[in-house]
Formats: sequence, structure tokens, C-alpha cells
Amino acid sequence: MSRDPRYDCLFEPVRIGPVTAKNRFYQVPHCNGMGYRDASGLAAMRAIKAQGGWAVVCTEQTEIHPTSDISPFIELRAWSDQDLPMLARVADGVHAHGALAGLQLCHNGMNSPNLTSREIPLGPVDLPVATFSNDPVQARAMDKRDIADLRHWHRQAALRARKADYDIVYVYAGKLFGGPMFFLSRRYNTRSDEYGGSLENRARLLRELLEDTKEAVGDRCAVACRISVDELIGPEGLHRAEAEDLIGLLGEIPDLWDLTLSGWENDSQTSRFSPEAYQEPFVHTIKQFTSKPVVGVGRFTSPDTMVRMVRQGILDLVGAARPSIADPFLPKKLEEGRLDEIRECIGCNICVSGDFTASPSRCTQNPSMGEEWRRGWHPEYIRPKQSDDSVLVVGSGPAGLEAAMMLSRRGHAVSLAEAGETLGGRVTRERTLPGLAAWGRVVDYRQPQILTDSRIDLFRSSPLTADTLLEFGAARVVLATGSRWRADGVGRRVLAPVPQPAGYRVLTPDDLMDGVLPATSSVIVYDDDHYYMAGVLAEMLALKGYQVSYVTPAAEASSWMHATMEQHRVQARLLELGVSIIPHRILRTITPDGIEATCAFTGQVHQIAGGSLVSVTARLPNTSLMQEMQARQAEWADAGIKGVSLIGDALAPGTIAAAVFAGRRYAEELDAPPRADGLPFRREVTGLAADYQIPGL
Repeated sequence: MSRDPRYDCLFEPVRIGPVTAKNRFYQVPHCNGMGYRDASGLAAMRAIKAQGGWAVVCTEQTEIHPTSDISPFIELRAWSDQDLPMLARVADGVHAHGALAGLQLCHNGMNSPNLTSREIPLGPVDLPVATFSNDPVQARAMDKRDIADLRHWHRQAALRARKADYDIVYVYAGKLFGGPMFFLSRRYNTRSDEYGGSLENRARLLRELLEDTKEAVGDRCAVACRISVDELIGPEGLHRAEAEDLIGLLGEIPDLWDLTLSGWENDSQTSRFSPEAYQEPFVHTIKQFTSKPVVGVGRFTSPDTMVRMVRQGILDLVGAARPSIADPFLPKKLEEGRLDEIRECIGCNICVSGDFTASPSRCTQNPSMGEEWRRGWHPEYIRPKQSDDSVLVVGSGPAGLEAAMMLSRRGHAVSLAEAGETLGGRVTRERTLPGLAAWGRVVDYRQPQILTDSRIDLFRSSPLTADTLLEFGAARVVLATGSRWRADGVGRRVLAPVPQPAGYRVLTPDDLMDGVLPATSSVIVYDDDHYYMAGVLAEMLALKGYQVSYVTPAAEASSWMHATMEQHRVQARLLELGVSIIPHRILRTITPDGIEATCAFTGQVHQIAGGSLVSVTARLPNTSLMQEMQARQAEWADAGIKGVSLIGDALAPGTIAAAVFAGRRYAEELDAPPRADGLPFRREVTGLAADYQIPGL
């Protein structure tokens, strides 16, 4: 296959100062939960994107000094030459596949609580740090000596970037991460000296850092400036008109402008609340103010949208963070005319949760994300089979689809049995809920791969029993039979079934997705799950005209979604729809008129009225078929069965990403020899200091 000519413009080279990007695909800086801790894992992840055809592959933000410590987030560091080997490993991996390597230098300013370094944060004025977790830390106002020090630290970090062989070096002034943005913002910068007041004064530090960096490394490295063009709070914050004025002032200094929204929760909005290319209204005029290349983002998943951005002169380079995670080989697939093989980002932000949990990022669509080095997984390739075992996969949810697809790619003969007619399991059901349509891409990508694969025999409308499994003749049986939501209130805070009167209808998410709706006008949604399901169902019921009370032991609706940066949007959506949110209440008893709930702090009992209850608490794995097979294990050998396994939600209910990961893991580990150390993956252990000594001894 060859490239569709419609997409030729995406493969044109773009000059960026002294370097040239081979095409317009630009992986913008993005965090990943690995940073300075997981050197080889980080390098392998970036290298695979370069292998996939991205012309530019950038790091995440890279702290330039201990006063820029953004703990507990784990990012890269360029504090001293001690960091050079790690930085160089990333650049070398990117260069190995012909891409340009970009290093996003960052002094986080007032976003640095410095919890590890214990240095005093620095900012334009004396204010508490602006962190996600409201740390009890305050930044001090920078004096002229501090500003000179910052310029020196940044210059030294730029020289390290060149020494580590990076091609593009960033000055970061965006998303209230890059410290210079606090100087740009009239909210935070109330200085009366030459660094405050007018926009020209507020931009002085950014200008100085850009000029310093150009002078230090501009002969060989391109200098990029990442700024935020709007904070979405109107004139109180940095907004588009002011960003245009800023680029009018500085437009020709950097070699590239990288445009974002601010803060991060605005820049990385989810598909539940924003469409593809949602940032276009904020960036479409920027190129009028600079002759330098411009890159922007917007969760681009459609090649036609990418082409339009270029053809209409909105962007010179198509930026991507999340789409490059979902499919590191997106450019190569476009170039080779394999559009149907692209794993489109679903915009769920499970990748972002890795950064918030200080763990390697994962991806719902791409289970190899974060596993490239430690498990040796690749997004496109998988090792050949080491046995001739045939495999029967029971259940076509996300775990079953991924297992069947990847087992076939290894060369196994695979049978996939689905009890119903429709493939996709929970994804097919959940994609019909408000805001979750894009999540259906998990099925949309895998189903065509399976339907066109001659090594996979698909059996629809085929509920199986132990008898049929024993008769089937497969050497391996994989049960991906999913789970079901509990109706008895058992979850995190309630560990025994809740009493309920006869005749009172308790519904579960499964009931609502089956089309069963409450028979009463008032409904209580009880959330002890704290992810998306209760919020989505409350929204659905409110849209259908129900009077909804959202009751939760947590402080707010869908509280875990702080990790996906959309909790505030969930809360706002429910309040706008008239949903009554009742926090800090633990389900105690179901009454004929509603529920009794205790205060999470005092234990005081409260009556909450509601004609029906939707219980969103915990799930039970569907293990009945496994239990039947275990009871007949003595018959396995005669039936030619070597093993029966549970995977995904059938083993332990979790996220869709966890289910897809489970399918990939089964396919990877079938017939694989165990590691010598008994662990499931490689580790990179910190080396011990040679000069270790306990003070005072």
C-alpha cells in the first residue's frame, strides 16, 4: 500500500532554525510518570515513537535546578552534568530512528513545591505555590540576583542539552508550569520594577531566557518557545489577544512556537467534554504574528483534520501527545496507506493518571505504553509463538479482543467465542453513555483486525459451558467473561450487604445500560466507585428528566477523576443539570422512601429521599464457567486442555485499560519462559553512592 496523495503535505520537511524536521509530525513534550526514575524505560518509549515516524520527539518538562523540583511528579532533570547520561540515552534512542530530539527545559517557578529538594520556591511575588495539591508552601519574590541566577541555570541546562546531543532546546513559559508564565500573568505578577506592569515588562524574563538560549546553543540547536495562548478565564488571565501581542513582541526570536492552553487540565481536555481540534479557535490567528514555524495540539486523530490545519495555515507542524501514545506508529501508517490500522486516541486521559500517581503512564488503546523496556513489548510487533497450541478465547470484551488479536499475531490458531451477537463487551455498552462515544474506538480498532484475520475463527451467539469447552479441542482456554455490578451496596466503605425493604428497586449500571430505567421520578445515585460511571449515569438520568441526588462517601463527585484532570468538569456538568451532590455520606440502610446514610466523620444518620437507588459500588467477576472447569479439572488432559485462565475483569474488575493490558499480557506470556529473578519485568535499580557515610559516625 502507498500513501493517499491527500496526505502528502503532512510529509513535507519543515525547517526549524538550524535543523530540519523530515515531516510535519511533532510529538510535543508530554509527561509519562517515568522521568528521572526510569531512564531506560523512558528512552525506549521515546525511541519507539521515532521508529513510528514522528519527525520530532520531545522529552517531558526537564527541571533545570533543585529550586524547580515538581515532586511528587516524576519528570526529567538537568540539574547538573550527573544527569547527562540519562538525557543522552533518550536523545540517542530518538536519533537511532532518524528523528530530531527535543528537550523541554523548565523552571517551574511557583509550581515547584520543592518537596524533595526543600529549596524555597521562586516566583515574581510572595504567594503560596500554585500546585494541584495546595501544598503548604509559599514562594518568595525573586530579586535581581535570583533572576540572574535563573538565567545562569537555564543557560547551563541549555549547554547540557547540546552536550547530550539534542536538536531542539525549549524555553518553557506555558500552562503555569513554565516559570516565566507567572511573570507573564498579571494575576501573579504585581511587580512594580522592569519585570512587572506592561506586557513588555512582564515578558522581559522570557525574552532574556530566549536570547540567552539562542546565544548559548543556537548555532547548532533550534530554540523553541512553549507558551499558553489562553487560560480560559478572560482578561483576568493570559488570553488570546494578549498572547498575540506577546508573539508580536517576541515572534522572531525563537525558531519555533509551541502553543498550548493553560492550565494542563485545559490543554489536555478529554473526549467526554471536548471534540477533536478543540484548541483551534485559540491558535488560528497566531501565524499572522510570526514567520517562524508553529506547532499546536488538539487531540488530533483524523488525518483530514491534520491536513486542514496545514492547508489553512493554522499550524506548520501537527503536534500530538496523547495520539502519539495511543499509536506511536501513526505517521508510518499514514505514509504506508494503512489508515485502518491506526489506534485512535480515545481521549480518556488514563495516560495522565500515571503522572498523578507517580507511576509509568498506561494507555487504554496501547497496552505497550510504559512497558517497552521493562517487559520488552512493542506497539506493533510481538514475538513469534513457541508452541503450536491452539487457543480458545471466551468473551469479546476488551481483554478478549486484545488477547485474540495478539495471539494470532504470534502465529497461534485462535477461536473467539462471544455469547451474544455484538463484539466489545463492556466497551460496546458504555460507549452509548453520555460523553463516552469515543471510547468505542477500543472496539473499532480491534474488531476489523479480527474479522479480517484468517487465523481467528469467530463464533457469535455462542454461550459456552464446561461441556462445550471440553469438547472444543483447544489446547488453551482463556476466559474473558467480564464482570457485573453489585446491587447490594458493597464497595469500599460498606463491606456487608445493605438491608433493603421488599419491593424497593435497586438498579445497577448494568441495568441502566440494558435499558432498564427507574420507575420513579426521583433517583439516588450512590457512588462508592469514584471513577466515571456514577457521574455519567447521573448525567444520563438528569438529561432524561429525573430528579437526581448524587450521594458519595467522598468529598465530591467522581473524585478519582482528579487523576484524569476532569473531576471539576464532571462536578460542573452535574450541578448545571440540577443534580444534588451530597458528599461525605455512607450508605447504611435502604428504606421504602430512600436511604439512610451516615456522616463519614461523625456517624450521624441522615435520611435522603429517593424513589429508586442506582448502586455504583463494586463489581463481581463472572467466574461461574471457571468454577465449572475447575470442578472437572481431571478431564482436561483427555480433552487436550493444557490450561484454563481468567483474564481482565473476569479475574479482577478494573479499568478498560487494565482489561486491554490483561489481554496483551496473556498473549505475551503464553509459553514464555519465566525470568530468572522470578519477577514479571526488568527493573533499573539506583546505583549506590561510592562515598556513603553516615554524618557524625
